[in-house]
Amino acid sequence: MRAAPTILHLDMDAFYASAEQAAKPSLRGKPVVVGGLGPRGVVATASYEARRFGVHSAMPTAQARRLAPNAAYLAPRFSLYRMVSDQVMELLGRLSPLVEPLSLDEAFVDLEAGGTADDRASALEIGEQLRAAIKAVTGLTGSVGLAGSKMLAKIASEQAKPDGLFLIEPGTERELLAPMPVRTLPGVGPATADHLRRAGMTTVNDLAEAGEAELVRLLGKAHGGSLHRMAFGYDDRPVVAERDAKSVSVEDTFDTDLHDRVRIRLEVDRLADRCVQRLRGAGRSGRTVVLKVRRYDFSTLTRSETLRGPTDDLSVVREAAARLLEAVDTTGGVRLLGVGVTGLADYTQEDLFAQAAGERAAAEEKAEETAEGEVAAVGERDASGHGEPEDARTAAELLAARCWSAGHDVRHDCYGHGWVQGSGLGRVTVRFEEPGSEPGRVRTFRTDDPELQPADPLPLVRDPVDYSSWPASLPKSLSGAVSPGGESRP
Repeated sequence: MRAAPTILHLDMDAFYASAEQAAKPSLRGKPVVVGGLGPRGVVATASYEARRFGVHSAMPTAQARRLAPNAAYLAPRFSLYRMVSDQVMELLGRLSPLVEPLSLDEAFVDLEAGGTADDRASALEIGEQLRAAIKAVTGLTGSVGLAGSKMLAKIASEQAKPDGLFLIEPGTERELLAPMPVRTLPGVGPATADHLRRAGMTTVNDLAEAGEAELVRLLGKAHGGSLHRMAFGYDDRPVVAERDAKSVSVEDTFDTDLHDRVRIRLEVDRLADRCVQRLRGAGRSGRTVVLKVRRYDFSTLTRSETLRGPTDDLSVVREAAARLLEAVDTTGGVRLLGVGVTGLADYTQEDLFAQAAGERAAAEEKAEETAEGEVAAVGERDASGHGEPEDARTAAELLAARCWSAGHDVRHDCYGHGWVQGSGLGRVTVRFEEPGSEPGRVRTFRTDDPELQPADPLPLVRDPVDYSSWPASLPKSLSGAVSPGGESRP
């Protein structure tokens, strides 16, 4: 624990949904839900307007539609979110060399290590300046928590939401935490919270008064001891500048269960392709290939195969995933598939290419002997449009299959930039507007209209303020009044 609140936690407010509202003037101030749009889709983020109807992240999209039928339901645009996240992380990097990103929209910053804050006043100053800088550069808002530890800084940012700043004074942790529910503490999920509730503990104060011995008896030595310390506000975890990824993986949930074994194999191949693309994009290779299969009854099977060394070779990953699939019973149907690579490294073991060639030859020989019909079927194009190679479809099919998801960007030769409001029955409805413009007009086109093309997202702020010399150039004055409790609001 530090004597000064020099650990900062930033959490962007309803990040995906706020980015969509900033990009689409017609949606500002209206309920917006971002996530999977199919029957089995899940909400990734809901705007604050949608949350008033009870919609929240991790909720099935079908349930969200029942609660907020008039909300705008949009597919995620991760290229936009990464663009904005890069801008935010660049600002954080100007505050300190110790920035620990937790996700695209969340990070810890050690202000003391950066020399930008060493007491309450300077920490508040930087916190307010950061909020102003994020607004000027991205057009979005973020909530800032300041405290003497990572755990408390994260709790503080939750108290600050939305669009605020909250500081927890060192020495006041016990009093602040006491009435909070046990799930406030890191590591307390639904199962642990239920276990504690049955033991009569529902607040952090209950944990503190129970004593370490009782928590160890209930939860085990490591977990029980850790929770007891956190109940008193103790957390000595440092801000870690680089959190090394342990794995790279992709997965898909299907609108209807897959029963056809050939189709399942095609989907595994497609997921392997995407996984390797991410692996190469990160400049990494991996040694263990993992296959995840969730069956019709929600039972989940995970199988893995460890190679002789790290690789980023697509054929190696594909073939390993295919071998793992052979050992899985998919009778009854499959609702989710995933392919991942673990045991990451910064190099590739070259002899795995020879290994892949040998394994391919053996697989081909076996296929010729025992599964000629199945091999022929795998080579045919899947009529549903899933899992097929890109060059097997026409340009019009690619556009219809990939580019008309609700919320995604398009450009029309005559009307300019817009976004998809919906599509179906051979038609696509587009609203033509840009960030910073007035709400635009809606027009409908055929899905194969040659003048309509997919487009890249536009920046949320056309001419962002230049913060290249920040923070030294900003005036040393607070932009919001600070309450005695340490909270600052705009």
